[in-house]
Amino acid sequence: MLRFFFRLLGFILLAGAFAALVIDGTRSIAGGVLSLSPFGQTIAWLAPEKFAALKPMIAHVSAFLWDPVMVHLFLLPTWLVIGVLGTLIMALSRKPRPKIGYSSR
Repeated sequence: MLRFFFRLLGFILLAGAFAALVIDGTRSIAGGVLSLSPFGQTIAWLAPEKFAALKPMIAHVSAFLWDPVMVHLFLLPTWLVIGVLGTLIMALSRKPRPKIGYSSR
């Protein structure tokens, strides 16, 4: 049941990544220039209060974690971050492969 939940979450994240890619592609075609929406801008649009509270919370744990890590993560395109996360969840929640060369008895 837990594997099913994570597989479903992975599929939903991959579908969201595809939708974000289509939105960026449509915006780029309409504008005539490459236009990618950064992940930080998307998070700030979805939850502005939580995003504003994120920096002090992470900087309190480690200043190194905020500046080079999270800042660069928030500058990546939304479809890339969500797609990698969805792919990672899908890969970790798959059934283990059967061992070849061993008896199944």
